[in-house]
Amino acid sequence: MIKIKSILAKPFAKQIATKFYKQSNNAIALQQKVFKKLINQAKNTQFGKDHHFNKIRTYQDFKKQVPIKDYEALKPYFDKVKKGKENVLWPGKPIYFAKTSGTTSGAKYIPLTKESMPTHISAARNALLLYINQTNKSDFVNGKMIFLQGSPELHDTNGIKTGRLSGIAAHYVPKYLTKNRMPSWETNCIDDWETKVDAIVEETVNEDMTLISGIPSWVQMYFEKLIEKTGKKVGEIFPNFNLFVYGGVNFEPYRNKFEDLIGRKVDTVELYPASEGFMAFQDSQSEKGMMLLVDNGMFYEFIPSDEFFDENPTRISLKDVEIGVNYVLILNTNAGLWGYNIGDTVAFVSLNPPKIIVTGRIKHFISAFGEHVIGKEVEQALNENTINSEIKINEFTVAPQITPIDELPYHEWFIEFENEPKNMSEFAKNIDKSLQHQNSYYLDLIEGNILQPLKITPILKGGFNNYMKSIGKLGGQNKVPRLSNDRKIANELLKFKA
Repeated sequence: MIKIKSILAKPFAKQIATKFYKQSNNAIALQQKVFKKLINQAKNTQFGKDHHFNKIRTYQDFKKQVPIKDYEALKPYFDKVKKGKENVLWPGKPIYFAKTSGTTSGAKYIPLTKESMPTHISAARNALLLYINQTNKSDFVNGKMIFLQGSPELHDTNGIKTGRLSGIAAHYVPKYLTKNRMPSWETNCIDDWETKVDAIVEETVNEDMTLISGIPSWVQMYFEKLIEKTGKKVGEIFPNFNLFVYGGVNFEPYRNKFEDLIGRKVDTVELYPASEGFMAFQDSQSEKGMMLLVDNGMFYEFIPSDEFFDENPTRISLKDVEIGVNYVLILNTNAGLWGYNIGDTVAFVSLNPPKIIVTGRIKHFISAFGEHVIGKEVEQALNENTINSEIKINEFTVAPQITPIDELPYHEWFIEFENEPKNMSEFAKNIDKSLQHQNSYYLDLIEGNILQPLKITPILKGGFNNYMKSIGKLGGQNKVPRLSNDRKIANELLKFKA
């Protein structure tokens, strides 16, 4: 039987890839064009009037008029939008609110406009088309695809449909993919995550799954339940499964475990979506980093993360970034976000075209003693010491132990192992060495006897899921922070100590 979808996908992929790379190689000029368009479109909004958009001619003008703000600082504007007012941050009203949790004021309501929503959909589509173009592999479009995501059920906020971004996106699956897409609408609407995963297993176990997508920790749970049901590896259950698409966290700490659960290696594509915008995706199976999307309705700004909390930090556009510097990412978007600190830190691995890696969260670091250890460093340390070994890790997080009894302070690593190291103290020592090698402040504190080397606290299998369940955040888009600067998570995890 001729597989028409996979045949048609290749010329379409080539066409999209040609256009995409032309844009990426003209990134700085395109960003300037996006900047001017955004200012012009929003100059008659309340925010535009409050910040004198009509007088902004250059990026320098913009920096003088628009301060950096996070959700809390923009909340007075968001609240007006929520009440149904028009022309507040962007012309008209948003068509959706993407509801996310995790701020000090409770839930966040991020606007999605008629201009911004299509950029989320086209970016996800283009990531797959560029994969097809690069690898010449398109057979996956003939099989079944699963997207582990939030419920597509939406509720009303003063006339604006509201839900999780992944649930909103479920309404935009192209017609030619609806028959391929799993799970069913009814299963996707199940709220309880464990019940939902059980239902997904039942629906998919006898299907020809070719593409699986989701946050690694939740896909891992799905894989484990499949194996529990069948006694077979995932690659045996789904012989044509060859592409895993993920976002939200670094996949490297999970890679070993995934290859064990699947029984072989599969291609992976990393995405960088958020409710605030779709920033980047991986375009190559051989090169590091994700391509920054420069013509996707967003003008990006960057602040070196070690200056972020200064009174007057350096604030630059794409034109002035450098390779290897850790930057806080700032967004200005066609959904009406201005000088918006999304909370993520990124570093460039290439400038022309612009490619980034996500290095962590500006709030998620450990600097209890001035060491400023970031997510990328702990993940790299772990990866270096597990990559060619039998050690497999399900989940982990790190917190400072500031006041231990009768000993020096240290970093405490809470790790849920699938396969433990034969020598735990040797494993801890090697991770610590890797961290010292990457972070000179940490090295100085160890050598100066301010800190002692890290200690590992093993967590029971399923402990992290039980912790997330205990705080009502099991599944969906929820993630365990890699790093904390306090003991809030650590003290809860001690209840699940192995």
